[in-house]
Amino acid sequence: MALRIAFDLDGVLADMESELVRHAEMLFGEPMTRRLDAPDDAAAADAGADTPAGSEDQTQAAAEAAPDNVPMLRLKMTLRQQRRLWKHVESIENFWGTLRELEPGVITRLAALAAERRWEIIFLTKRPESAGETAQVQSQRWLQSHGFPLPSVFVVQGSRGRIAAALGIDIVIDDRPENCLDVVVDSKARAILVWRDDERNLPPAARRLGIGVVKTVDECLEILIKIDSSGREQSGVMDRVKRLLGLKEPANA
Repeated sequence: MALRIAFDLDGVLADMESELVRHAEMLFGEPMTRRLDAPDDAAAADAGADTPAGSEDQTQAAAEAAPDNVPMLRLKMTLRQQRRLWKHVESIENFWGTLRELEPGVITRLAALAAERRWEIIFLTKRPESAGETAQVQSQRWLQSHGFPLPSVFVVQGSRGRIAAALGIDIVIDDRPENCLDVVVDSKARAILVWRDDERNLPPAARRLGIGVVKTVDECLEILIKIDSSGREQSGVMDRVKRLLGLKEPANA
């Protein structure tokens, strides 16, 4: 039986963060990356200067409006800056087609493996709309331009686990620990976390909860090949995933 695999886009295949940082620096006229080293209390004070008392709901709404929110969290952007940046992004014609590939050539390799091994690939994203074509069409065109023909793209909200369960996905590849947690809690699928950061910053519960961890998509593809190859002689997709990722317990045990 063919593997059904879901890939997240931003942070896994597409470099959204660098492009958002570039636009943030254009908007605010300062090198936003220097905020990476700012103490948390200083960042909180900065955020408080732009956020009226009792605006927690607004803060939450702004966070939910962002597709992944990683750049804002790492750069300690204020609520006002987040709103202004996303408003700016929404005005850019076909913004999602401007991103670069995080690992050059990996989408072409994925397409070739999917064709050779008859994998069913679905791409998941929660990208907001921008000017021009819909986020879905922009994402499809972007994948095609990087070597993946006829991509199936779903612009989604909510639990990745429930989506995986509804679509009968075997494996979900994502760069967000919380999305991977959703997968192992709300579905029978396995989650593989693409974690490019220092492993010391990896949430301790990731492996304990049965989430596989890789440094790159290329490494992930090697694992998928092994899973697929071993499946020709052994039954049980999830058992194969568990064994090859060094996991001892079922993800949703």
